[in-house]
This record gives sequence, C-alpha cells and structure tokens, in this order.
Amino acid sequence: MVVLQPDRFLSELTSMYERSTEKGSVWVTMKRSPLKGKAQLQKMEKKGQEIEYRCLVRASDGKKSISTSLSLKEYLKFQASYATVLKAHMHALKKRERKDRKKAAEAEKVPENPPKKQKKASSKKSSGSKS
Repeated sequence: MVVLQPDRFLSELTSMYERSTEKGSVWVTMKRSPLKGKAQLQKMEKKGQEIEYRCLVRASDGKKSISTSLSLKEYLKFQASYATVLKAHMHALKKRERKDRKKAAEAEKVPENPPKKQKKASSKKSSGSKS
C-alpha cells in the first residue's frame, strides 16, 4: 500500500473514480490510528505523554491501494476537498426505483393474506386421583 500526501491522495482517488465509472467499485475507509506500535504507546502512557491520534484514510479499487495519514489540523481541509471529489463522481450511481404513492397506500390498506381465525383452546380437565 502506497502512503501519499493528502493532496496527492485526492488526485489518485479522483483517477480511481474515473477508471471505475463504467464498471467497478472504489472502497474508501477512515479510521483513527496512533501510527505507533503497542510498546511505544505503553511507554508514552507511563511517562504521561499525550498520544496524538491521526486519521488513516485508505482507498482501493481492487487493483491498486493508496492511503494517507492526516493530523487534526489537516483533517478539516481534507474533508472539504474529499466532499468535492465525491460530489463530482456521484453521477455513476443508479437511482432508486420508487413506488407510486397511491399504489403503496392501497397495498397497505388491503393485506395480501387475511389473518386466520384462531381456534379456542378447549380446557379439558385431567382426571387424576385425589390423595
């Protein structure tokens, strides 16, 4: 996996979306990460140092994987740019088929299978011996 600077990551992500317009998918994941090993984290906690968490962003189209790491200061600028990229490439999505409201209302009023009547449970007394 290639770790890129945020601007370069966005340009590569744009090219991934363009390659997959006709056929294919692009997966993007974001997660919080300290980008340090467990041993280093435990030492920092013992010393009382503050742990700086970063946002790890990964993207893959099945053939190529890219990633970037963002600090808190970079995150807001990145999120605005990322939203612009997503809006520009949302045209390839399929529109959802919606039912006509009248047909949906009629379907709710008339149930397909009427509820079956339940038989009353007969109460049979058990014949037992009294002691």
